[in-house]
Order: sequence, then C-alpha cells, then structure tokens
Amino acid sequence: MRHRVAKKKLGRSLGHRRALYRSLLTALFRHKRIETTLAKAKAVQPLAEKLITIARRGDLHSRRLIAAYLWDKKVATELFREIAPKYKDRPGGYTRILKLGFRQGDGAEMAILELVE
Repeated sequence: MRHRVAKKKLGRSLGHRRALYRSLLTALFRHKRIETTLAKAKAVQPLAEKLITIARRGDLHSRRLIAAYLWDKKVATELFREIAPKYKDRPGGYTRILKLGFRQGDGAEMAILELVE
C-alpha cells in the first residue's frame, strides 16, 4: 500500500531530484540563504533541518552522514564548525522561508530559504 508516502516530485526523476536537493542544500549551507521557487524551498526545508540536527551531535557517524549527502567537503566542515554550534540550545526551527512574489518570466512563486540567526 502507498498510504502516507506522497512527496514533492517537482516534475523530475528520482536521481535528478536528489541531485537538485543536494545542490540546494550545499548552496544553503555555503551562503546561509538561497533564492529559489517556493515549491523547492518547501521541499528542501525539512532536509536542511534534519542535516543540522544530525550535525549538532558532532560524532564521527554524523560527519560521515553529512559528508555523504553534501557535494562539498568544505561546506560539510563549515556545517559542523560554524552552523551547528549556533543551534546547540535550539529545539528545531533552524530555517525560515520568506515569500518574494512571482518571477517575471514564468510566474513561478519565488522565496528565500535562509538559516535563522
């Protein structure tokens, strides 16, 4: 049965979608904020929250999980050294989505996904 397994597919195949999520997450942790469509931001936000929660542990296993998911090893190191310690005492809610309006070219709703400071 397929009950409760619906996900955002974003009109892409599984491999393309995973690559998109990895690149968006790498850019988010590198630049602390990204501008993308609202649908992509809503799809990536739970993954970003989970990765920060994993990084808060700081052990070897969590480092390997993060390094396997992000494209850039420097960004993974930055996640452990700079980003995760900021959220040590915060029980979730590490990111926020700000709506920007509609894109001129195709009318897609745009948003900023950023880390909460």
